[in-house]
This record gives sequence, structure tokens and C-alpha cells, in this order.
Amino acid sequence: ENKSNKTMKTQILAILFLFLISNSLLAQEKVKDFSLPAVGDEKPFVLSEAKGKYVALHFLLKTECPYCIRHTNDYVEKTAGLKDVIQVFIKPDTDEEILSWAENLDEDSFTIYRDVDAQLADELGVPGGYSFHNQLVHYPALILIGPDGKEVYRYIGKKNSDRLSVKKFMAVLEGLRK
Repeated sequence: ENKSNKTMKTQILAILFLFLISNSLLAQEKVKDFSLPAVGDEKPFVLSEAKGKYVALHFLLKTECPYCIRHTNDYVEKTAGLKDVIQVFIKPDTDEEILSWAENLDEDSFTIYRDVDAQLADELGVPGGYSFHNQLVHYPALILIGPDGKEVYRYIGKKNSDRLSVKKFMAVLEGLRK
């Protein structure tokens, strides 16, 4: 009996080890190129055109969302000086809904992009199932893609108000640049 316990422990350790390896390999995979349509008459965002820069994908919630407004205003205002980072704000709503939502933003010097049917959120593994305004939506998230096109950081909020602050984002960026 003792021998079978040892064997089982060895198997569990081997499985854990494989899981950890596969997880770290996954994190190193390049994010598949994608294109997001812009709201209004701006040109779409294409990941491959951002080569050599960090790309912060901000997955904002569907429908009316004051936290999304605050989050977007904060990042636009406080990260404007970062020449090596592109902030990409993404909503899964229709053009009309996004345009009406965007009227509450402080500035209009940047573009909001559409993730039609939250397809990109699904592809990048942003969890769904968050109940918000009587709809099931994806959780708020920030995914940071490095200059080499690989995902380097992700933050998934547990609820609408749970966002990565600009201060924490800057600290993450600082750590990655070293």
C-alpha cells in the first residue's frame, strides 16, 4: 500500500509540473493578430501594426457604466505621456450605444473600439457570466501585450468597480521594462 501511495504522489507531482510548464508556455505564445472596428470614422485597430509597443487592451463593460467612464478618463489623462504604450478601449456595444456612452468622457482625442459579440474577449479568455444591468457580460479586464506581441500581464476584475488602477499599471510596466 505504501508503494502505491508513493506512485500516486509521483504522478500528481508530474501532472502538476506539466500543468505549470504548459501554463508558462501559454503565456509566452504570441497573441493572434486581430482587428477591432473603431466607433465613428476612425480606422480600425490592428494588433500587428502596433509592433514594438506595449498594447493595453481595456475590456470595458457593456451598456451604461460610470466606472468605465472613470477608468477610461484616468488612463487617457495619466498615460498620455507613455510613447511606448497604446491604450485600446474596447466595448461590446453597438456604435450608437458607444457614441452615446462616450459623450460622458472628458476628452474625445482617442478612439473607442468595438468588440462585436465580445469575440475578442472570448478568444483571449476573459471570463464571462458577470451579471450587470440584467445581462450576462464579460468581467472587466486589462490585458497587456508586450512589444514582441506576447501577453505579459492580465488583470481580471471581480466586479464592475474592480479595475487595475493607473498607479498599479505604471508599476507593472516599470517592472516589465527592467
